[in-house]
Amino acid sequence: MPGARITTDGDVTLRSLEAEDLDFLQRSFANPEIRYPLGNPLGSRKKLEQRHEDGETPQFLVCLDDAGPGTPDEDEVERIGAVSVDDVEWRRPDLGYWLKPEVHGQGYGKRAVGLVIDYVFRTHDHPAVGACAYEFNEASRGLLESLGFVEEGRTRRDRFIDGEYVDTVQYVLLREDWRT
Repeated sequence: MPGARITTDGDVTLRSLEAEDLDFLQRSFANPEIRYPLGNPLGSRKKLEQRHEDGETPQFLVCLDDAGPGTPDEDEVERIGAVSVDDVEWRRPDLGYWLKPEVHGQGYGKRAVGLVIDYVFRTHDHPAVGACAYEFNEASRGLLESLGFVEEGRTRRDRFIDGEYVDTVQYVLLREDWRT
């Protein structure tokens, strides 16, 4: 059963990620259309459980639903992705996000990332948030830029993904630039 509603903008909702959602994450990460753009190797269930149990990284389930506050019934929500906030205790936390390929291009990613930015700036006194995207991931880079992120730097040949080295592009969004 999906967790409690953290925030929503109508039909896109961030819910707490619960142990029951780890099956959804594991199945999703097995999909090369998700795994390769994230640069993640295929991980084990145990690794997912450890990350969930350590609780240091806020992780949210992205859902389509119109259920009210609290914990909804399974049939009231559709899981479409996840967002996370790494290093939230540092001066500049980094956002991570992904959606199922079948919902790409429908604006859900921008809405979900916007909700998590609101969450970070509402609950933490950070001057900025950061995010990274691989040079080849034009959709992710476009999403960040559409939300006001600006390119801050690049790490050349940072990751080996799908048979080649790729650059990582770092982005930043200052608090004062959000929602202006």
